[in-house]
Amino acid sequence: MGHFINLLVFLSFSLSFCLFPGTVSAQLRQNFYANSCSNVEAIVRGEVAKKFSQTFVTVPATLRLFFHDCFVQGCDASVMIASTGSNKAEKDHPDNLSLAGDGFDTVIKAKAAVDAVPSCRNKVSCADILALATRDVIAMSGGPSYAVELGRLDGLSSTAASVNGKLPHPTFNLNQLNSLFAANGLSQTDMIALSAAHTLGFSHCDKFSNRIYNFSRQNAVDPTLNKDYATQLQQMCPRNVDPSIAINMDPNTPRTFDNVYFQNLQKGQGLFTSDQVLFTDTRSRPTVDAWASNSQAFNQAFITAMSKLGRVGVKTGRNGNIRRNCAAFN
Repeated sequence: MGHFINLLVFLSFSLSFCLFPGTVSAQLRQNFYANSCSNVEAIVRGEVAKKFSQTFVTVPATLRLFFHDCFVQGCDASVMIASTGSNKAEKDHPDNLSLAGDGFDTVIKAKAAVDAVPSCRNKVSCADILALATRDVIAMSGGPSYAVELGRLDGLSSTAASVNGKLPHPTFNLNQLNSLFAANGLSQTDMIALSAAHTLGFSHCDKFSNRIYNFSRQNAVDPTLNKDYATQLQQMCPRNVDPSIAINMDPNTPRTFDNVYFQNLQKGQGLFTSDQVLFTDTRSRPTVDAWASNSQAFNQAFITAMSKLGRVGVKTGRNGNIRRNCAAFN
């Protein structure tokens, strides 16, 4: 009987592995490079610190790059591949054109520093360097630090078409957000935690202009927006303005990773519909309220969500390799 139960457990695990390949952490583990490149974390952190000292954009740019990479074909650095004459890569899909170059530059410089160490050369994937750099920029901007699981290989394909329908849009409601995140093995709680990445960085006027000028096509302001905040946004983004003008996503602490994002939502200061809906929808509001008053609880939830995100679609074996150049296939 015991053997039969063990067999059932094994079959159940095998089936779950087949059904949910994107959520299995494969060979990921902390200290993956202990024997091959033991100093990799310090090397990456040093390069990220240099970049951070040059421009704060390094922080939101790197964080967004990681998110956009993992959600499309898994965390495999496929978003970093440059297009060629015969292939339009992920980074040139319309949903990725707003990714700031500083994120790419951070990873490329960290990869060069790692490969400059003879024992580390061609041992560490671009995907792992991106995961480490993301952790480091979060910590450097006041957020929590955490142990990063490593062992990802770099992906072998990158196409613009693969991005279609994979990334959240500023107009999404809660059902749309939950559905997209669930497809990557992430819960509503994970989604709310990861949305708080909008506590950093900037967006552009065209991403939210519908909320301040033509809500529901009625030449009105979105009623869920704080009136004073809506007026400020109109002053910064007047009608027919250059749509690429940058606006801080967090109007209060735009350079600090913190739980003020949730306090903003309570005040009607969520920049996107997809932000504010986390408070206006009664299913997600209790989580927003809890984290608005408890930064420690939020930080722990964010670490959990980032760890789960980092396991999405990991490439192993023949499904990947270690790129010599993060922007080109070997």
